[in-house]
Amino acid sequence: MTAAPPASRLARSRSAVVAGVAEGVARHLGWRVPVTRLLFAATAGIWGAGALLYLWLWAFTPLQDGDARVTRRAPVAWILLAGAALFLLVALQMNYWSLTQGVLPPASLLPAVFAIALATAGGVWSAVLDRADPARGPQQDLLLRSIASAVLAAVAILILTRTGSVAAQLAPVMLLIALAAALGIAVVWSSTWIARFRELQAARIQGIREEQRAEMAAHLHDSVLQTLALIQNRAGASSEVGRIARAQERELRAWLYDDDAPADSDLATDLRDYATALELDYEVAISVVSAGSSTERASGEVAAAAREAMLNAARHAGGEVSVYIEGAPGAVDVFVRDRGAGFDLDAVPEDRFGVRESIVGRMRRTGGMASVTRGAGGVGTQVHIRYPSAGARA
Repeated sequence: MTAAPPASRLARSRSAVVAGVAEGVARHLGWRVPVTRLLFAATAGIWGAGALLYLWLWAFTPLQDGDARVTRRAPVAWILLAGAALFLLVALQMNYWSLTQGVLPPASLLPAVFAIALATAGGVWSAVLDRADPARGPQQDLLLRSIASAVLAAVAILILTRTGSVAAQLAPVMLLIALAAALGIAVVWSSTWIARFRELQAARIQGIREEQRAEMAAHLHDSVLQTLALIQNRAGASSEVGRIARAQERELRAWLYDDDAPADSDLATDLRDYATALELDYEVAISVVSAGSSTERASGEVAAAAREAMLNAARHAGGEVSVYIEGAPGAVDVFVRDRGAGFDLDAVPEDRFGVRESIVGRMRRTGGMASVTRGAGGVGTQVHIRYPSAGARA
């Protein structure tokens, strides 16, 4: 006798008609989705039990695993606003009837109340749920909330114009209905106001943080940073004390002057981080200078070839190494120069593939070029890496 398959985890579907509750329950219990929806609809007539259960499951049932955004096939906001417009028309008709009959029965106020409730619900649904839906978006949300506001304003005007011609006992009720319409407009646009308030708060906090950082930077620049620079000058580029002081100075400057948001890993940022790591492992001082603009990323072949050249310079030459990055619309150039004993690529045996394959061969295979020559005046070694832009390669 075979065991029944285990039930799937109760989770709402990310591609739903309204909220994905019926599909999640049907999948969890092994039922058909139409039958589940029919049961929710049938039990909703029993003192609202089905509707309350649906809302409870919607609030506490998690979504299915995944990163996809929730999409809803039913235009719920449009349906709610259509109902609000229909009740507004009924309220206008009953208002016209009351003008002709000279009497306003209390029951004639119910269509206005229903119009306020549906218009407010439609506007909030659009702002909270439909705005993040890829199939709808902010433009439709703005249109829906404008329609909801127009319906609510029409109800308020209709009620206020009739307040003076009704019995005294109905006047407070009509004023409350008009106030509810005004509050409905505020609720519909509350998400926008909250977002603007949060932006203002974030800007204020950022301003305070920048002011404090500027004061701290001025103090540290006059004390700690100058002390670290003096230690580097006295200790020399190749000493361990100089390397540690140089690394600490870079970390401190990055903390003081870099933005709070994490920087995108471009070529210059990656090579500066790599230079800091090399200075801790080798007796070398590496300066990285970037000029121009380049879209080359840290994950590209240029970065890999440049890191290999920097590693060779730190390992075999030591001392001072300079890295110059020049970005242009047509290409990016990287120069790695050291002041070591020099390096002749032609003198390397053919069976040695280090520089020949990791730098020169790598760039040749990806459509760029690299050359290894003597430095200026025959001192040291210069590695020149050039990589054309995507348009130039095409």
